Amino acid sequence: MSARPHSWRLRLGRYSQTDQVYLITAVTHQRQPFFADWRAGRLLVHQLRKAQDVGWADSLAWVVMPDHFHWLMQLKDRELSSVVHRVKCQGAGQVNGYLGRSGQFWQRGFHDRALRNDEDLRPVARYIIANPIRAGLVKRVHDYPLWDAHWLDGCEY
Repeated sequence: MSARPHSWRLRLGRYSQTDQVYLITAVTHQRQPFFADWRAGRLLVHQLRKAQDVGWADSLAWVVMPDHFHWLMQLKDRELSSVVHRVKCQGAGQVNGYLGRSGQFWQRGFHDRALRNDEDLRPVARYIIANPIRAGLVKRVHDYPLWDAHWLDGCEY
């Protein structure tokens, strides 16, 4: 049996469309909690911000959990896979260096969901940033250091 029997399914039907909003989820290798150290998480945050700074994606909301991240983003003039690959690759290199480790960092692939044009993005963003509460890491999202949202008004966490 292959070590990644279902990873090919993540790519089925994947497409990249400029200005499309996607919800991205990527998980660390064997769900290792590399981002339990918030300083390691900030290194990944830097990569999410860099993707926006270079014009590859607009970050609408994100949260970095101990063993995965969720990113609500609007794709710009790039392929979705290349943007996510770059964030994961650069983030892994920086975090591995910070933690003094080497080896596989991420599970292969990522999960993506294209959101419909008529879908209200704020409830999706709220769901994303409430992840630390649902995981029992904090009681209020403002107590968690690894999240951000384009819309900060109306967040009652």
